[in-house]
Amino acid sequence: MKMSTHATPQTLAQKLIARACGRAAVTSGEIVTCRVDLAMMHDSGGPRRVKPMLEQLGASVWDPEKVVVVTDHYVPAEDEESRRIVQIARDWTRAEGVRRFHDEEGICHIVVPQKGYLKPGMFAVGGDSHSPTGGAFGAYMFGIGSTEMLGVLVTGEIWLSVPHTIRIAWDNYLPPGVSAKDMMLFLCAHLGMDGGQYQAVEYSGRAVAALSMQERMTLSNMTAELGGQAGLIAPDEVTMQWLAAVGVRDASAEGWRSDPGASLLANHVFDAAALPPQVAAPDSPSRAAAVGEYGGVGIDVAYVGACTGAKLDDLRMAASVLKGRRVANGVRLLVAPASMHDQAAARDEGTLATLVSAGAELLPTACGACAGYGGHLLQDGTVAISTTARNFKGRMGSASARIYLGSPYTVAASAVTGRITDPRELLQ
Repeated sequence: MKMSTHATPQTLAQKLIARACGRAAVTSGEIVTCRVDLAMMHDSGGPRRVKPMLEQLGASVWDPEKVVVVTDHYVPAEDEESRRIVQIARDWTRAEGVRRFHDEEGICHIVVPQKGYLKPGMFAVGGDSHSPTGGAFGAYMFGIGSTEMLGVLVTGEIWLSVPHTIRIAWDNYLPPGVSAKDMMLFLCAHLGMDGGQYQAVEYSGRAVAALSMQERMTLSNMTAELGGQAGLIAPDEVTMQWLAAVGVRDASAEGWRSDPGASLLANHVFDAAALPPQVAAPDSPSRAAAVGEYGGVGIDVAYVGACTGAKLDDLRMAASVLKGRRVANGVRLLVAPASMHDQAAARDEGTLATLVSAGAELLPTACGACAGYGGHLLQDGTVAISTTARNFKGRMGSASARIYLGSPYTVAASAVTGRITDPRELLQ
C-alpha cells in the first residue's frame, strides 16, 4: 500500500486521506470523497438499521469483502428483543455474503484488529463512536451514523472535510502503575471533551512509542472523549510485530508519519513521568484529577470491562495488583474480558485465575454494562469505579448510581481496599 509523495509537508492524517481520495496531497478544510477500505458495524447500530434502508433503495452492499459485522452490544441475548436484533445481523450477513461476521467473539474495536483487518495506510469507518481505535495502527478510522453507513454500503465512498491535526506529545516515560487510561483521563480534564474539535488527533513522543499496541488502542479509542474525529499513532516496529503476530503479511509502516514542518492546529507537550494515576468523578471523563483527590471514597462495585479497559494488557494490570490479595468485603469485582481471544490468553497464562482467586466475578465477553445492557447494571445509589471510557449519568444502569473512572490498576486497587485507592500503594 503506497502513499503519495508531495513537496508540501503533510500530516499523517492528510497522507491517509490523500491516498483514499487518489490525490498526491490534500489541504485542511477542503472537502474530498474517499474510497473506503473497511466498513465495520455491530449488532446495535448495524444491520437492524441499514437493512430496511437498503431494501427501500433496492440496493446491495458494494463489496461484501470490505464489510465487517460483530455482535457485541446485545449478547448474550437475554430477551426476545435482543434475540431479534442479533438474528437480524446473522441473517443479513448471510444474505449479503458478508463473510467477515464475528458472532459473540468480543467487542468490535478489539475483534477487528485481532482478526488482522486493520493495517497502516487504510481508510476505514465504523458504526460506533469509539471507531477511532483503528488509528492506533496508522489507519484513518472514525465513527459514523447509520445513514452515513448506508451511503458507504451502497457506494463504497464517503465525503469528509480534511481535518486539521492536533498533536499531543508525551515526553519521557510513564511511571509504574500509570497507564494509557490515565493519560486520556488527564487529557479529558486538561483539554475538555471538545478539545479535539472534531479534528485529527495525533499522539507521539517517547511515552507513546514505549506503549504496547493495546495501550495505544486505548489512546486512539478515547479520542472520542476528546471530541476528535480520528486518533492517530504513526506505525513503527511495535505495530509491525503486532500485525505479524495476528497474521498480517502485506503491511508496511514506511512513510506513514507526519512530515517535518507539516501544519498543525495545536501542539501540546506533556511530561509522562510526572503523571499520577487519574480518576474521573461522576458524571464525565472531563472531571478527572489525580487519584488522591478522590482517595477514601467508598465503593460498592469495581468494574473491569469495555474496549477501553478489559483487553489482555488491562487484565494483566488488574492482576498485578490483585495477585495474592482478596477483594474487600462488601465489594463486587466484575470482569468482562474484551474479546474471547484475550480471555483465552488470560486463562492460558494464569491471569484469569489470579483475578478469579481474588474474588472477581467473570462476566460474558461483550460490551455489557458499558452499553447499558445485561444482568449486571448498576442499581440505585451504587458507587462504582470502572475502566470504561464514559461515566455519564444512567449509562451503566440507574441514574442515581455514581460512576468513577480509572485505569485497571486503580480499579483493582480500589476493589482490594473498598475505597478509591492509588494503585502505587499496592504495587510498591
